[in-house]
Amino acid sequence: MSVLPLTTLTLLILTLISVTSSCTPSDLAALQAFKSTLDEPYLGIFNTWAGTNCCSNWYGISCDPTTGRVADINLRGESEDPIFEKAGRSGYMTGSINPSICKLDRLSTLILADWKGVSGEIPECVVSLSNLRILDLVGNKISGKIPANIGNLQRLTVLNLADNGLTGEIPSSLTKLANMKHLDLSNNMLTGQLPSDFGNLKMLSRALLSKNQLSGAIPSSISVMYRLADLDLSANQISGWLPDWIGSMPVLSTLNLDSNMISGPLPQSLLSSTGLGMLNLSKNAIEGNIPDAFGPKTYFMALDLSYNNLKGPIPSSLSSAAYVGHLDLSHNYLCGPIPVGSPFDHLEASSYSFNDCLCGNPLRAC
Repeated sequence: MSVLPLTTLTLLILTLISVTSSCTPSDLAALQAFKSTLDEPYLGIFNTWAGTNCCSNWYGISCDPTTGRVADINLRGESEDPIFEKAGRSGYMTGSINPSICKLDRLSTLILADWKGVSGEIPECVVSLSNLRILDLVGNKISGKIPANIGNLQRLTVLNLADNGLTGEIPSSLTKLANMKHLDLSNNMLTGQLPSDFGNLKMLSRALLSKNQLSGAIPSSISVMYRLADLDLSANQISGWLPDWIGSMPVLSTLNLDSNMISGPLPQSLLSSTGLGMLNLSKNAIEGNIPDAFGPKTYFMALDLSYNNLKGPIPSSLSSAAYVGHLDLSHNYLCGPIPVGSPFDHLEASSYSFNDCLCGNPLRAC
């Protein structure tokens, strides 16, 4: 077996160290341009962005050990990193996202999150980053529209643009992101309807779209999203009736539709579901009786039907539920005696207030 001379071995080691620490000239230039339009005055994280060893010395930058190309930018304004603990504060950053970021064509992760002051628009060219798996810009002041061709990012698994000032409609191309698992667009100013083919996002487990100005009905294509566990469309302008299939989704455990314009009856499937643990339908225009559909496998950590147009009695089958933690039936038109036993024996009067003629403990006697 041949043995490499010591000098050759040394050169190989030095070469490997150089590859995994020094930026390529193009990546270095792109990062320097990216930094030039951002200002972080309190923690000094950009003070580490000096020299050419971006892969080992620059805060928040990681590189592929094989190619030496920049793979991850992870800059989060709320962190347990020692640089934050030493300063005793979370970060604050201003400026905008420089389009030079798009020259980092091996980028897999782009996190510029929770800085509160980063503004401007998402560069359109970000859709050219074909290796991108995580795009997280939550908690800033980013404005403008979601790039129209966001669907080009076929490897994307996480898209978090929540808590910004984004406007316009959800791009139709978004439903091409077949590998996406987590979508959070909440607390923006998005308008229009959900794409009719939203259900094409077959891998999606969390769809968080609350606090926008979305309108229209819940797309029927959502019924085939077999991995969807968390759907939050609260505080929008969603209208139409609740579809019967929504209570039959196999892994749906949290459904928040409060503060919308939903009307029509309450589907029996929602209340007989054995997987749904959090259901909030408050502040809508849902009408009719509450279906007598609860059973021994019903397990609601929270069930909120307040501020609707529900009438009739509280269904007696609710007392057969395995567990109901929080229950709010207030501000409806319910009438009749409150059933006895669990969960009714631990609920306060506020759970039933502002109804037509409910009676019994903890309200007035019947």
